[in-house]
Amino acid sequence: MDFSLTDEERAIRDTARQFITREVMPLEQEALLRERRHEPGLDRSELRELQLKAKKFGFWGLSTPEEYGGMELPAVLQSLIWTEVGRTFVQFKFGGEADNILYYANEQQKQEFLIPTIEGERISCFAITEPGAGSDAANIKLSARPDGDDWILNGEKTFITNGNDADFVIVVAVTDREKGVRGGGTTAFLVDRDMGWRSEFIQTMGEGGPASLIFDDVRVPARNILGEIGQGFELGMKWIGKGRYLIPSNALGIAERALGMAIDYANTRETFGRKIGDNQAIQWMIADSEVELEAARWLILRAAWTVDQGEDPRHASSMAKLYGARMVNDVVDRVMQIHGGMGYTRELPIERWYRQVRLMRIYEGTDEMQRLIISRDLLRGYTKIGGHLA
Repeated sequence: MDFSLTDEERAIRDTARQFITREVMPLEQEALLRERRHEPGLDRSELRELQLKAKKFGFWGLSTPEEYGGMELPAVLQSLIWTEVGRTFVQFKFGGEADNILYYANEQQKQEFLIPTIEGERISCFAITEPGAGSDAANIKLSARPDGDDWILNGEKTFITNGNDADFVIVVAVTDREKGVRGGGTTAFLVDRDMGWRSEFIQTMGEGGPASLIFDDVRVPARNILGEIGQGFELGMKWIGKGRYLIPSNALGIAERALGMAIDYANTRETFGRKIGDNQAIQWMIADSEVELEAARWLILRAAWTVDQGEDPRHASSMAKLYGARMVNDVVDRVMQIHGGMGYTRELPIERWYRQVRLMRIYEGTDEMQRLIISRDLLRGYTKIGGHLA
């Protein structure tokens, strides 16, 4: 069994690391300063400039099909690159991407929504979560009723990432309540902001914030249906499922960087006449962090490998997200403890990570939902203990 990277994987990973180190990390002090002033760490134009620089390195559209100008990388490589992105707290991501379910668009919709999103000319957001339907996505209420050749949307979505900046939203609405959400009673719509929906900023413990989206008799033409009528919930689950190995991949980068900071600090900070790294309490925190980080790494890479094998990745991805999200919370907590009072200040990124990574246990499937999926798969015989090696 070979756990090493191929020469291609290592070369691409190292190039991504070089870009993050040379082009993004130097912006960190300015980003921290801005955030202390309650400003975005990176504005939209600066993000765009960085993405275009990355494009010159060859990084554009990690998952985007080659026919749309993307790299169409295997899942394992995407995981490795998202880990590198996680090493910096600057809110950067490589450009050339679009929501995976936008590829279900027809040709007219691709020209209007998909391609401009890939090229960075438009910003999208995806909306399925509601005030009464978070983990229970099957309980959505936002309705769409037919009116001639149009549909009228009414209701609210909440905790929508990019909802404050998006030019358009992919929104899942109930179109046939009798069929139920899981029975084909929902449909996805592509809705431009100028059609009448509005966003309201939600303040959170993290930097930036999601939005509530309000639909009050928003009229949407039937040509803006994404996919087919009744396919909304299915598309929503495809959208959510994609992130379940990428989120913990990003967490790996955060944990690696944070643990590196803790090791450096333990080797230089002195108390009572000796370095704090000589204390067993500090050594054990570092050791536990390393063990958990490595365990998470292989769960995550296995989930990505499962995607590349064309197998159903849901069980492996749920294990990766559950463990990876918990791991990074524990590691960052220990790193703050090792740094003491300095770790609690906004002079270092540690307290920022502390707030940021807490969300990883909630969004795109809570810890509890991942446990439900994992246990259900085993109890119903969908998978075996030991997975593909069973």
